[in-house]
Amino acid sequence: MSVKLKRVYEEPAKADGTRILVDRIWPRGLSKEKAHVDLWLKDVAPSNELRKWFGHDPARWPEFRARYKAELKHNNNQLALLRKAVERGPATILYGAKDEKHNQAVVLHELLSH
Repeated sequence: MSVKLKRVYEEPAKADGTRILVDRIWPRGLSKEKAHVDLWLKDVAPSNELRKWFGHDPARWPEFRARYKAELKHNNNQLALLRKAVERGPATILYGAKDEKHNQAVVLHELLSH
C-alpha cells in the first residue's frame, strides 16, 4: 500500500493518487478547487478538545499521539473509511499543519503502515 503525506497547501501532483484531507476544519485561505481534495474525512481528525489542547506543541506530541490513538479506537468506522480509500491504490493523506512531524496525519500514517 502506497500512502504519502503532504501538506494540503503543496501543489497537487498526478502521483498523489487519491487525495484525502484529514483535518476537521477546512484549510484557511484555500479554495476547494485549488486543494484538489478527493475525500475529506473530517471525522477521522482529532476532537476539537484534543486539537486545542495539543496546539501543535512538540513537547505534547507523545501525549497527543496516545490520546489520539485512544480516540480512534472509538471511531473505528472513520479509520475503516480511510483504510478502504488507501487500499484502492496510491493515496496521499493531506493535512494543513505547518509542522510536518507533529500532526494527526503522521499518526494515521503510522496506523495504516502497521
